[in-house]
Amino acid sequence: MGATYRSPDTSAPAGPVAGCFHCGLAVPAGAHYAVAIDGLSRPMCCPGCQAVARAIVGGGFSDYYRHRTALPASPREALPEFLDRLSLYDAPEIQRGFVRDAGEHAREASLILEGITCAACVWLNEQHLARLPGVRSVEVNYTSHRARVSWDDRAIKLSEILRAVAAIGYTAHPYDAARQDEVHRRERRAALWQLFVAGFGMMQVMMYALPVYLAGDGEMSADIETLMRWASLVLTLPVVLYSGAPFFRGAWRDLRFRRLGMDVPVALGIGLAFVASCWATVTGKGEVYFDSIAMFVFLLLTGRFLEMGARRKASEAAEQLVKLIPASAWHLAGYPGSRAETRVSVSGLAPGDVVLVKPGETVPADGRVTEGVSEVDEALLTGEARPLDRRPGDALTGGTLNLASPLVMRVEKVGQDTVLAAIVRLLDRALAEKPRIAAAADRVAGGFVLAVLVVAVAVFALWLRIDPERALWVTVSVLVVTCPCALSLATPAALAAATGRLTRLGLLTTRGHALETLARATHFVFDKTGTLTFGRMALKEVRPLGRLSIPECNAIAAALERGSEHAVGRALAAAAVTPLDAQEVVNVPGAGIEGMVEGARYRLGTQEFVGALHGRPAPGVTPAAGAATLVALGDCSGWLTLFGLADELRPEGAALVAGLRNAGKQVILLSGDGPEAVLRVARQLGIETVVGGATPARKMEFVKELQERGAVVAMVGDGVNDAPVLAKAQVSIAMGEGTQVAQASADMVLLSGRLDTLLEGCRHAARTMAVVRQNFAWAIAYNLVALPLAVAGLITPWMAGIGMAGSSLLVVLNALRLAGASKEGRALTAEDAEDAAESDIGLRPRNSSA
Repeated sequence: MGATYRSPDTSAPAGPVAGCFHCGLAVPAGAHYAVAIDGLSRPMCCPGCQAVARAIVGGGFSDYYRHRTALPASPREALPEFLDRLSLYDAPEIQRGFVRDAGEHAREASLILEGITCAACVWLNEQHLARLPGVRSVEVNYTSHRARVSWDDRAIKLSEILRAVAAIGYTAHPYDAARQDEVHRRERRAALWQLFVAGFGMMQVMMYALPVYLAGDGEMSADIETLMRWASLVLTLPVVLYSGAPFFRGAWRDLRFRRLGMDVPVALGIGLAFVASCWATVTGKGEVYFDSIAMFVFLLLTGRFLEMGARRKASEAAEQLVKLIPASAWHLAGYPGSRAETRVSVSGLAPGDVVLVKPGETVPADGRVTEGVSEVDEALLTGEARPLDRRPGDALTGGTLNLASPLVMRVEKVGQDTVLAAIVRLLDRALAEKPRIAAAADRVAGGFVLAVLVVAVAVFALWLRIDPERALWVTVSVLVVTCPCALSLATPAALAAATGRLTRLGLLTTRGHALETLARATHFVFDKTGTLTFGRMALKEVRPLGRLSIPECNAIAAALERGSEHAVGRALAAAAVTPLDAQEVVNVPGAGIEGMVEGARYRLGTQEFVGALHGRPAPGVTPAAGAATLVALGDCSGWLTLFGLADELRPEGAALVAGLRNAGKQVILLSGDGPEAVLRVARQLGIETVVGGATPARKMEFVKELQERGAVVAMVGDGVNDAPVLAKAQVSIAMGEGTQVAQASADMVLLSGRLDTLLEGCRHAARTMAVVRQNFAWAIAYNLVALPLAVAGLITPWMAGIGMAGSSLLVVLNALRLAGASKEGRALTAEDAEDAAESDIGLRPRNSSA
C-alpha cells in the first residue's frame, strides 16, 4: 500500500505513511484533510477518513495508530472493530458531509458500492436493502455505482444499512469523489490483472494444445499427450480460480439469496467444463478443453473490461458535476476587520463564513458577493457558454469558476444544501429510476436465466443420446452463448449516455421516465411569465404629458421605487441616470406608490390612483406596440408622464415554437396573465391555441381535458402556481430560474434558461428511444439466432464466449453514440417524431388536437 512502519512502540507515534494516514489510499492532489495525531499533522484522503480519525483521537483511542503494524487491506478494515461496534457512522458530525435531512425523521445518504459487476448486482442490492425495516427507498446507479438510500432514523441506523450491504458480499461507504476515483482505479487494476492472467494462461495452454490438435495418428506417444494435458491443467488452474473468481462469487451470491443471476450459467459452464477436463486428465479417458476454458474466461473478462470503460464514459457528466466543488478554500477570519487568509477544508465551512475566491479558482459553496466585481463561468453547471457578471449582492453558485478578479463571498449554503448537490441528487434519481421499458426488460431477463437452465438440461439429455462425447460441450455452449445482459443493459446504457449529454447542454433530467415520455409527447403546453418571457419587466416607452423632461420623470420614478422588489419597480428604478431621494414613501398594494421628492408630492401607479391626487381626467392613451403595461406618474398639478413596460420575450421562443410545430406537435400557451397580454405574446411567437387568465385549478382542468382526449402532455412552466400542473402533466420541464417547488415537481429542469436547449432535448429524446429500440432488437435477435445454433452443436464454447461478451459490448457502444457531439442547431423534424413513436413498442396514444 506504499507505507512503511516502525516496530510497534507504545511510546512512539505511528510511522510515516506515504498516503492517507488512516486508510492508506493515495491522497488526491489539492486535498487538505489533515488531522493532528500525537502532535503531528497527518494527511487524510477524504472528509470521511478525516472525520473517523478525529473521532478516534477525540475518543481517546490514539493508541490504535501507535499499535497497528500494517495498513488495512481494504477501506472497510480502516474502521477498527471497537469503532464499528460504536456505530461511528451514526454520529451527526460524521454524517454532515454526506447525509441530508429529507423530512421529519427521514435521512438520505449517497454511498459508493464496491463489487458491482452487472445489472443483477444492482437488483440484488436494491431488493435486499428495500426489505430492511425503516428503509424508505433505495436507488443504485449502475453506471456510476452510486447508491442513494433514504431511511427513517427511528427504525434503522446508517451503520445497520452498511452492515446489510456487507452481508451480501459488497462494500458500501460514504460517497466522496476522490475516494470513488480511487475505487475505480483499484477495480480497473484488479480487472487488468485478472485479464492478464487469463490472457497469459490462454496463450500458454494453446501452446500445449496445438501440438495435440496437429499430431496425426501415432505421431504423439500417450506419455507425451498425458504430459501436455497435465501441463494444461496446471496453467488453466489460476485462470479458473483467480481470473474466473468474479463469476463464481457472483453465482454463489445469487444462489445464497435464491435467485438466478446472470453469473449462474457462466459459472456453471466454466465449472462443468473444468471439472470434466480434470476428470479426463486423471482417468486418461475423454477429451479435454482447457484451451477453450481459458479462452472463454479471457473473452468474457475482455468484454466486461471494455464495458466497464464504456459505463464510466456514459456517467462522465454526473461525475464531472460531483467534482466541481474544490477540496479547500481561502477563509477570511475576522472579515471585514481582518483579511488574514487561511486555507481550510471546504467540508469545514459553515453558513456565515467569509471566503476569498481568487481568479481561476472554483467557488466552494453557495453564497453572495460582498466585495469585488468579476465574471464567472457556469458552463459545466448550466450549459451557459458566456461568462456572467457578478457584483456585490449577486448570488454565487458553488462549482462555478471565477475568471477575472478576486471576489469576497459570504457563504449561505454548504454540503448537501447547495444547488450543485441538489442537481447531483436529481441526476442520480433519474439514472437510478427505471422507465417502463427498462422494468419490462428486467422482468424478461429475470425469467430468461431460468429458461436457459431448463433448456441446457434438456439439451444435455438429448445429446447424451445423439453423441455422448459432445453432450457436455454443447451444454456449456448453450449456458454461455445466451445473454440476458444485453436485454438489461439496453435501456440504462442509452439513458445514462443521453442524460449525460443533455446535462452538458443545460437540460437536467430528474426522472427516469422523462426522456421516454418527452419523445412521445404530442402537446407542449407553455406558461408565459418566466417561461416564454424572462419574467422581468423592461421599460419600452416614456410619454411626457406635462412640464418635466424624460430624464426628470425617470429620476422621480426611480426615487419612489428604490428598494422595491416588484418587477415594475425594479425596471423603473434601473432607468434613472441621476437618482434622487424620496421621503414619506407609502406603498398602496394593487394601486401604486406615493412619496415626497425634493419637496413635492408625487404618485406612481395606476391611472385611477394617480388621478385621485389631482382630479384631472385620464389621458386616454393606449400602450404602444411591445408595451403591455402602462404606469402613470403625476403630482398635485396634473399628469406628468406615462411609462410603457413589458416583459421581455426570450429570443429563442419563436424558433422553439416553429421547430415543435414542424415536428407535428401541438403548441399551447396557458397563462394566468390577462388575456390581452397573453394574446400579444402568442401572436409574436406564432402560437394559435391560447388560454389567458387561467387560475391554477383551470390549468389543471385544461391539461386533464387534453389527456382525456389521448394527448401526451409536456408542460413547461415556472413559479409556485405552476407546481400542480407540472405534476399533472405526463412530462414536465421547469425553468432553471424557477422556484424550488416548481423544479421539485418537474421531470426535467432547463438549467441553461435557453429555450433552444429544450428543442435539442426533444430531438435527443427521439434519438435516444430509437437507440433503445435498436438495442432491444439486437439483444432479441442475437439470442433467437445464437440459441438454436448452440443447441445444434454448431457453436463451440470459445465462440459462445465471444458472442456473449460481444453482445453486451455492442449494446453499450451503440448507446455511447448518444453521449457524443450532437448536430447542434438542427431543427426537430417529423422524422424524429416518427422515431420516438416507433420506439414506444405499441404504446403510442391516439393523436388529439387542442
